[in-house]
Amino acid sequence: MSCKRRVCVAITARPSYSRIRTALEHLAQYSAIDLQILCSGSALLDRYGRIIDLIRADGFNVTEELFTFIEGNEPINMALTTANTIQATASAIRRINPDFLVTIADRYETLGTAVAGAYLGVPLIHIQGGEITGNIDEKVRHAVTKLADVHLVSNSNAARRVQQMGEAPTSIHVTGCPSIDLAREALRLPIEEVEQSIRSQGSGPAIALDKDFIVVLQHPETDCHEQSFAHMFLTLEAVAQTGLPALVFWPNIDAGADGAAQAIRTFRDRGNGASIQVVQNLEGHLFLRLLQQCTCLVGNSSVGIRESAFLGTPVVNIGRRQSGRERASNVMDCDWDAQQVRAALRHQLGQGHYPSSTIYGDGFAGSEIARVVGELACNL
Repeated sequence: MSCKRRVCVAITARPSYSRIRTALEHLAQYSAIDLQILCSGSALLDRYGRIIDLIRADGFNVTEELFTFIEGNEPINMALTTANTIQATASAIRRINPDFLVTIADRYETLGTAVAGAYLGVPLIHIQGGEITGNIDEKVRHAVTKLADVHLVSNSNAARRVQQMGEAPTSIHVTGCPSIDLAREALRLPIEEVEQSIRSQGSGPAIALDKDFIVVLQHPETDCHEQSFAHMFLTLEAVAQTGLPALVFWPNIDAGADGAAQAIRTFRDRGNGASIQVVQNLEGHLFLRLLQQCTCLVGNSSVGIRESAFLGTPVVNIGRRQSGRERASNVMDCDWDAQQVRAALRHQLGQGHYPSSTIYGDGFAGSEIARVVGELACNL
């Protein structure tokens, strides 16, 4: 008798696709699995690159599109989007009747997916549980852990924390982080492909990628979102003072995103003697190849902690958004203080690339995740 099972993966934003893409590729090859994909949140929004189009271009079938995102720049919009995600996901689960539901990391949409699945009795698989982070993300991550039935974690320390939360050791599997798979694959790409993609969408003077340059990727801190304009402006001023050109990426959709985006526009419009090119979004492999090429990454994105550890990219991590995460030697932390940021930049710009670290995986997590999920499907 066939053991083919329906495995539904919820993708809500560009980071969640990066962190599941290689696993999807391997899951699609399993004859025991009927792969379903739900897209919601910013994955459907033009101003965040419409990740759903990239998912389809990569050859995956999107089972349903769930329009859940509530526009706005306040924390209440994240809560309302979470509520919409619960409602829309619950309805979708009733329609498509999956045997397993997969949710990723620590965003508020992740929590909405987990609540819907838990109440409808669908076994929930959580990827990247057990990690410590700043802001509300850690609360969401741990809440999803308690709602989940199976835990696919990045490393042994994360596994230990999940077990300390009371989860059965047999439900915990150390698979590594699938985004490291993309970093490993990205190393093979010619930098000319990155240049071509940036040229097609970037605004501002083109930056030569064969010379020193900085990448800025900074998101709002949700517990002080009203300071997002000031935080972004501080970072851009410190970067401009290095004299190096910079590629600046738009922030994510958390509360405070509008303030951060406005700071980028204001800084660029004022000139400030800085060479800045603003980019909306890059495909995951291209972005990671860019990080491998750059002189330094500045901001507060988890990519500075995870993928950059594997790539050896020097990172200046600012503020509390990534507080508690395990770091490799490539990360230098500082507060929202102009003098500290400038000093950290000077240090990292003179450092050169660091040795590659595998604290978040060796680049083969996707196949391991697919193996675990495939075994679960056959044993259900």
